Amino acid sequence: MIFFRLLVPFILMFSAQAFPALDGQALAKASFKEKMIFIEMLTMDPSDKASKVLQYWLDGELAYWPKIGGMVRNVKEGRKYVLKDLMTGKELETVVSKKITRVKTNNRLRAELKQVIGFRKIASPDVEVRYAAVLELMRQPNLELLPKLLDRELVEPDLSVNTNLSILIGLTQLESSDSFVQLEGLERITNVLSPEVKDVLNRFLLRGDLDRIVVDRAAEILVDMERQLSYWGMGQNLFYGLSLGSVLLLAAIGLAITFGVMGVINMAHGEFIMLGAYTAFVVQQFIPGTSIWSLIVAIPTAFLVSGFSGIILERSVIRHLYGRPLETLLATVGVSLILQQLVRSVFGPLNQSVITPDLLSGSLNINAAFSMTYNRIFVIIFAIIVLISLWCVMQRTTFGMRIRAVTMNRGMASSMGIPTKRMDAMAFGLGSGIAGMAGVALSQLTNVGPNLGQAYIVDSFMVVVFGGVGNLLGTVVAAFSLGVANKIIEPFSGAVLAKIFILVFIVLFIQKRPRGLFALKGRSVED
Repeated sequence: MIFFRLLVPFILMFSAQAFPALDGQALAKASFKEKMIFIEMLTMDPSDKASKVLQYWLDGELAYWPKIGGMVRNVKEGRKYVLKDLMTGKELETVVSKKITRVKTNNRLRAELKQVIGFRKIASPDVEVRYAAVLELMRQPNLELLPKLLDRELVEPDLSVNTNLSILIGLTQLESSDSFVQLEGLERITNVLSPEVKDVLNRFLLRGDLDRIVVDRAAEILVDMERQLSYWGMGQNLFYGLSLGSVLLLAAIGLAITFGVMGVINMAHGEFIMLGAYTAFVVQQFIPGTSIWSLIVAIPTAFLVSGFSGIILERSVIRHLYGRPLETLLATVGVSLILQQLVRSVFGPLNQSVITPDLLSGSLNINAAFSMTYNRIFVIIFAIIVLISLWCVMQRTTFGMRIRAVTMNRGMASSMGIPTKRMDAMAFGLGSGIAGMAGVALSQLTNVGPNLGQAYIVDSFMVVVFGGVGNLLGTVVAAFSLGVANKIIEPFSGAVLAKIFILVFIVLFIQKRPRGLFALKGRSVED
């Protein structure tokens, strides 16, 4: 076997094409040790056919077919195998297992095949293929590939691939027993904030054959990496907190309007969020979800659907229950159940998936420890736009002035000629419409289901009460404060305990400040 291994380079040297030197029958019948020689043989063959043989071998779909005296791809279907041409993929025949000899493999061969395939892909003309290949090789660095990796680094044109290739070389150099090579590898991975690299460093320090200089340098790099990872981890939690705060703001801002103007505890508010999310789902049945236009159309449509539904609810149910908070609460709970069952009857009880447009897919990667997904960035920006738009409506329009007047003193506003009942309906419609837009934003972060609104109704009331009933600034501060606090506490206590801590804090806070952070001032609100 050793003699044959030495002869392989000479066989390839004098062959016009390397692949014909491969004996399919010999490969299929070879022992696992002998198959390592065939892998080396295919490694030195740059042809596309050799690449396919390696890939099918790794996938367990390579076989020798005596009928043609060559290799084929076998795809199992039931108890039979569909044989296909290696290069064209054309179906040749369907046979039973005894008609072919499958090329078997084991864990060691699989690891070697992954290394070989990954390295071949590094030279691919496709940047994405090269990038994925480098990441694959990082999982199990192979010191034997180091010279070729160094050569590839010199000619790699893409910056991102070259950066990851340098990290791969550094991890590979740590596999060496030479202290100078190890130190060079450590310098390459300095300031690389990757949990995978951190794990490699931890394992590296457990080796017993390291020089003291190498150990000290590796420990220094590890300590610095852990410190930076903790800082970026806090930044990541802050981003998630802002994202959650934006969702809470969108969900609560409409409730703040209706609760502040009419004093109505609307337990069906969450279902208006759900209606907005399902509106986004319906819009995608007509406009492809991968197009940003589906989202652009869904936002105003959801506002109209939820807003109109809110006006109907106010006119038909809530208008007759003003001044009777308990009856209003029970009635809106009933409406909530009706809307949930209606959605189940129309769309089914299972969750529906709303496709994220291509423009919002992916993430902005600052480094390996901190990234911002585009859909969450969209939710934050969208919440800010809605907030600014609502502020302009409330502060710069006659409609907003009338709503503020009704909020401050309903009796005085009525005596001044403001139609308070119409303002109630319009305010309820505005708040419900904003809840519908919140549903569209939520559809970009999670699946859409009949119980979607129930997950946010309690949080919405907490935001409104904590910030101050009917106060827009208070709602903003409360939403972002609770969102960030929740995500900061979660890593230490878990999601459930984090919510409990927040709820206990609000209960204690309300006992000290019953009107919240920013209480509205006015004759009616002070009564």
